[in-house]
Amino acid sequence: MNKKGLKNKNLKLKKYLIKNNLFMTVKKILGITIFKQSKKDILEKIKKYIEKPQSFFHIVSLNPENLVIAQENQNFKKVIETAQIKIIDGVGVVIASRILNIGIGERFSGVDLMKELLDLAGKRRLRVLFIGGKPKLAEKLADCYSKKYPKAKFLGVEGIKDIKNPLKKEEKEIFSIVTDLKPHFVFVAFGSPFQELWIERHKKNFDGCLVMGVGGAFDFLGGVVPRAPVFIQKIGLEWLFRLIVQPWRWRRQLRLIRFLYLVIKEKISNI
Repeated sequence: MNKKGLKNKNLKLKKYLIKNNLFMTVKKILGITIFKQSKKDILEKIKKYIEKPQSFFHIVSLNPENLVIAQENQNFKKVIETAQIKIIDGVGVVIASRILNIGIGERFSGVDLMKELLDLAGKRRLRVLFIGGKPKLAEKLADCYSKKYPKAKFLGVEGIKDIKNPLKKEEKEIFSIVTDLKPHFVFVAFGSPFQELWIERHKKNFDGCLVMGVGGAFDFLGGVVPRAPVFIQKIGLEWLFRLIVQPWRWRRQLRLIRFLYLVIKEKISNI
């Protein structure tokens, strides 16, 4: 086949993939592959998995803090890179994409995706397990959603007191619950990178489950911490609102400076 024929063949293949929603532009930010997906694409992929669950399905959030940690922790970087879905959780990632001049799809915060999945669970009568968070908070969320969606099954467990040093007894109790409940969705709130690394280490125990590390999402959904007004979320200043509400987070925000430095460095190296 000559070059012209090969070019036409590739063009037809690309059109076919786009028409059937199988074509996604792949880009990288700080070495992490990012697929250009819409919120609709992500939810459709999740619904397909729920209809025919196979093996372990991991969702991770991409934000400046996680991307910086990934540069320092290769195990964490591997976990992020191999996840089935990576959502654009932080506005900093959107800004980075503009600096690097790449398209990354829609921003979909972890809290918003979790709310979508909880509503989906309620409507489809699915089983949901909350793990982690502050004492009694997972149980509180489970009770709240059980009342909202009585035909679905919600269960909450704090599980582990210190995620940096989990006890075998604690993990055994958690996985005993997973075996009995057989949850469709598992939300883990131990904070990054600990929750993602813990999930990866025990992915065999979550066979047939969709698992997502949600950090402080339990606090928002449980009313422990107020979420920024919608207009503040839309202009990308939710991080500032959260810093005002929780000033102790200022040390964590220092990673934003390093993130910007790394992005600019990558931009210069690509010139």
